[in-house]
Amino acid sequence: MTGALGAYIDLHRHAAARAALTAEPGVALRLMVAHVIAGSPLWSVRVEPHSARDDATRERVAASLAETVFEGHRRAVLDLLAFGCEETTVAGRCGDDFGRQGDRLTAIFLRLMDLSDAAVLAVVAAVIGEALAVGSPAVDALGLTLGIEMADWWRSDAALFDLIRDKQVLAAMVAEVAGPEVAEANAKEKGAALKKIVTDHLAGAEGRAKVECWVPRWLAFPPAAYTDRGGVGSVAAHARVAFVLAERARPAPDPVPLPDGEDVSASGEQGGKTRRFRPMRARRARTRVRCPISSPPDRGQPAPRGGGSASPRGVLSLF
Repeated sequence: MTGALGAYIDLHRHAAARAALTAEPGVALRLMVAHVIAGSPLWSVRVEPHSARDDATRERVAASLAETVFEGHRRAVLDLLAFGCEETTVAGRCGDDFGRQGDRLTAIFLRLMDLSDAAVLAVVAAVIGEALAVGSPAVDALGLTLGIEMADWWRSDAALFDLIRDKQVLAAMVAEVAGPEVAEANAKEKGAALKKIVTDHLAGAEGRAKVECWVPRWLAFPPAAYTDRGGVGSVAAHARVAFVLAERARPAPDPVPLPDGEDVSASGEQGGKTRRFRPMRARRARTRVRCPISSPPDRGQPAPRGGGSASPRGVLSLF
């Protein structure tokens, strides 16, 4: 078979397959998820490494409640897809390990076809959780959408306070957990003393009142800063989300009034008479330039009813 003939056959089969897919959203979802998991010449999804340069941070995140819950869900999805116990991620497995006689993407797609919608959506949650970029505005948008309360997922630890060296920030934290009077009385104390005041209140140690469910402003949804100096990644990401939300909340622009107070109804009636709207034609230029691609429409051929283009029978028009 020649290359030209092969292209003819492949393109027509491809066109028919994706046209039929428009009427099968459940199949389309499973095929897309299979592409995310297995990859293809057109798909490449990387798994968020979810790591840090600091050893204490890595250890605390790995031991957190949130990470424990997600790891349990991911392990259940790996078992659901019959992946080996040595596998640690669902997505990001580009390449074909089935040899010349098989295709990994196809195998995953057919496995997903055997699963219920609820099971497939569980796979989706694991996959997007792996591919969600740390520090991105998408994380902030997700937290706001789901109404995440970080106090339900996080508890203070030494790793956080080991990373804070700004006295202005520490003083503001003292005011949050101990009150403004205590913060003012200890304003000239060193950073180590301010940290101890905060941690003692959080632990209820040294006779200090215990403070429950405290979350640093940076960590909350939405986040906030302790100073106006900037440089807080979560706040910067939220600012981008807030811009999108503000744009969505803007009222639609008022319709442009017709000239001379002309009142034309939607049906095209004016002054008791019905007129047909026609698009304005561009003024013909003195020099005619022939377009090498398009040709003038055949004026003898009537346009399809409804003003739109003709479509094959049985194909649902979504627009």
